[in-house]
Amino acid sequence: MKFSGLTDIGLRRQENQDSFSIEETSQYLLAVVCDGMGGQRGGKIASQLAANTYMEQLKTLLNNDMTERQLRELSSFCVAQANTAVHQRALEDPDCHGMGTTLVSAICHDGNAVISNIGDSRAYLIRDGEISRITHDHSVVEHLVEKGDITAEEARTHPNRNLITRALGPEPDAACDSYEMVLKEGDLLLLCTDGLIVTATDEEILHAVCSTIDLQDRLSALIALAKQHGAPDNVTAVLLENS
Repeated sequence: MKFSGLTDIGLRRQENQDSFSIEETSQYLLAVVCDGMGGQRGGKIASQLAANTYMEQLKTLLNNDMTERQLRELSSFCVAQANTAVHQRALEDPDCHGMGTTLVSAICHDGNAVISNIGDSRAYLIRDGEISRITHDHSVVEHLVEKGDITAEEARTHPNRNLITRALGPEPDAACDSYEMVLKEGDLLLLCTDGLIVTATDEEILHAVCSTIDLQDRLSALIALAKQHGAPDNVTAVLLENS
C-alpha cells in the first residue's frame, strides 16, 4: 500500500492540536489520526499522547496471523490504553485538566482493513469515483441528524457541531467503534479530523482527491480546500491507497 499524511494549523488557530502517525511493518500498514481538545496545552498533549500510545501498543502486540476479529479486539484494547494514558495525565497535570482527544485509526493488511474511531474524526472509503463514510460520529449533531431534526448539510454549520459525546481522556473508560472491510485495488482510505469535515462537503472532498494521482498532491488539495472555506480549525488528513 501507498500512504501519506499532512497536517496544517488552519487559518484561525494559534496552535495545531491535531496529531497523526503512520507505521509500516512487514505485514501491516497502521495509521492513526487524533484531534485534541482542552485548553492551550491540553489538546496538543492529548492528541500526541493518544496517537503515540495507540501506535506503540499496536506495534508491540501485533502478530502476523491475527484474524479480523482479533485485530478489532486489539485495536479496541489499544484505544483503551490510549484513553488511560490521556486520562491519567489529565489527573496528574493541572494544566491538562479536562483534556481529551478524538481518534480514528486503520489497520490494513492483505487487502483488508480494520477501522476504529471515537469522537468525530472520520474515515472515508473512496472507490471507483465515489466516496462513502465508514465511521459514525459520536457527536450531538450526528444524533440530531439520525433523529431527522437536521440535515447532514445543516450539521456542518450547526452551533453545536463541536460538541462530541465520546472522546479519549475525560472518563476512566472509553469505548470505540470498529469496522471491518475488504479493499479493492485502487481503493483509498481517508482518515481526517473535523477541521476538514466542517469546511467541505463529501463531494468537494471527493473532487479534491480525484483531481490528481499523487498522494501528497491529493493531501495538499484537501488542505487547500479547507483553507478556501476559511479553515477555522486545524486540518489533518491521511490517505492510504490499496495499490
